[in-house]
Amino acid sequence: MKRMTTCLLLFISSTSLVWAASSNYPLDTVEININDKASLQRGAQVFMNYCLSCHSAKYMRYSRMAQDLGLTEQEVTDNLMFTTDKIHDPMTIAMQSKDSEGWFGVTPPDLSLVARSRGPEWLHTYLRTFYLDPSRPTGVNNLVFKDTAMPHVLWPLQGWQELADKDSDTSSTKLELAVAGTLSPSEYEKMLDDLVNFMTYMGEPARLEREKLGPWVLFYIALFCGVAYFLKREYWKDIH
Repeated sequence: MKRMTTCLLLFISSTSLVWAASSNYPLDTVEININDKASLQRGAQVFMNYCLSCHSAKYMRYSRMAQDLGLTEQEVTDNLMFTTDKIHDPMTIAMQSKDSEGWFGVTPPDLSLVARSRGPEWLHTYLRTFYLDPSRPTGVNNLVFKDTAMPHVLWPLQGWQELADKDSDTSSTKLELAVAGTLSPSEYEKMLDDLVNFMTYMGEPARLEREKLGPWVLFYIALFCGVAYFLKREYWKDIH
C-alpha cells in the first residue's frame, strides 16, 4: 500500500511539473491530412532545407518517404538528400552532439516523433510565435516555449516579429511584424500547415496503411458478427 501511495505521489508531482513548464498561450487549430501528397512533398522540402541541418529524424528513411509521398528515388536523391547519398539511410545529421551543445546550450532533439509527443497544434503555434528578444543568446524568444534555445530558422520566410503588447496573462500577448519576410503572413501559415503535416506523417508513417485497412477491418468485424450471431442461434436452439 505504501509503495502504491509513493508511486501515485510521484506521478502527481511529475504531472504538475510538466504543466508548470508549459505555456498557457492558446494553440492554433490545425487540419492534418496525411493523404495529401502534394502537401507532404512541400512540407518535406521545407523540413530538409530548414530543419535537417540541426535536427535529425533518425527513425525515418529516405526510401520510405519516397514510397509514401509518391516520389521516385531519383527525385529524392536530387532534391531532398543533403546529408547522405544512400537512399536507404535514415535522416541523420553530420553535426556532433558535443558541438551542438556548445553552440546552443543543448543538443537539438530528434524530430521523428515530435508531432506525436507535442501534437501538431503545439508545433504549428511554436513555429509561428518567435519574436525578437535581445536578452536571449539567439536574439529571439517564443510565446509557447519560453527561453527556447532554438534560433528562428524560418525568419527569412516569416520575417521578424516583436511584442505588440505584453499582458501579465501570456494568452493575451500579441505579436506584430517588424520586418517582412519573403512570404506574406497567409503564405507563411500555409507553409507551416505543410511542414506540420509532413512532421505528423513522419511521426507515424504506418498511419497511411492503417487508414486504408481500417474500413476493411470494420467490414470484416461486421461480417463476423453476423456469422457469429447465426452460429449462436444454431448451437443454442435446443436450450432457448
